[in-house]
Amino acid sequence: MSIFVVAELGINHNGDIDTAKKLITVAKEAGCDAVKFQKRTVDLVYSKELLDSPRESPWGTTQRDQKNGLEFGFEEYSEIDRYCKRIEIEWFASAWDLESQKFLRQFDLQYNKVASAMVVYEDLLKEIASERKHTFVSVGMCTLEQIDLAVEIFRKADCPFELMYCKSTYPMEDEDANLNCIKILREKYKCNVGYSGHEVGLAISYAAAALGITSLERHITLSRAMYGSDQAASVEPSGLRNLVGAVKKIDRSMGDGKFGMIKKEIPIAGKLRAHIPPGSGE
Repeated sequence: MSIFVVAELGINHNGDIDTAKKLITVAKEAGCDAVKFQKRTVDLVYSKELLDSPRESPWGTTQRDQKNGLEFGFEEYSEIDRYCKRIEIEWFASAWDLESQKFLRQFDLQYNKVASAMVVYEDLLKEIASERKHTFVSVGMCTLEQIDLAVEIFRKADCPFELMYCKSTYPMEDEDANLNCIKILREKYKCNVGYSGHEVGLAISYAAAALGITSLERHITLSRAMYGSDQAASVEPSGLRNLVGAVKKIDRSMGDGKFGMIKKEIPIAGKLRAHIPPGSGE
């Protein structure tokens, strides 16, 4: 099974559909399997106090202006759906509230995603699990007890899932990666485990690929100089092409772990060992 590579657009489109389509094209051309967005009902996810507080942004002077400016609605997601179908790449989104999850049902999506921050939102997990679509569950800033409950919800609903190991810092420092936790999660929960990376650079994602992950998610951007809190931890187009190419090569190279001579070695062994007298190796 090959590593399923997800390009996380998140809110890096900055509320602009043309930017979103450019990012989708970048992901497709790099060889990604899917692109992912984030969906929020602003008035449900954020308090009125926070939304009314000041914040300078390209959309205005309040937090509400900024949050609404970044959010896509039905018209934009319909265009995204049409565009992804046309260029043949999957898309899905992580919902941050119940209404957003119901909103996403309007589209024929193959996958769901639970953001790390939402793992403790039991009602949302149950709503997602009820759809029985393959779900990627990120487990940043989670305790094992919280992951226990999430796994129980998805297994009880008979909903296919895989965990995605990550650290929810933006960007993540290399020394905080602790990638050996991938093996711990796989052994404890007897399920597939992916990796959602928020680091700068590609090396840690390569290491995760070598640890047998089944999915890889990285934030992407047209330029890290663009406006937005996620841009610094995102991969630019050239880096994404390098990442996908290398990860697929690593994936192919891991093999089945069965030791022994392969067919291609047999004639070489015969040639290089031709001078050794018969029986001398016994």
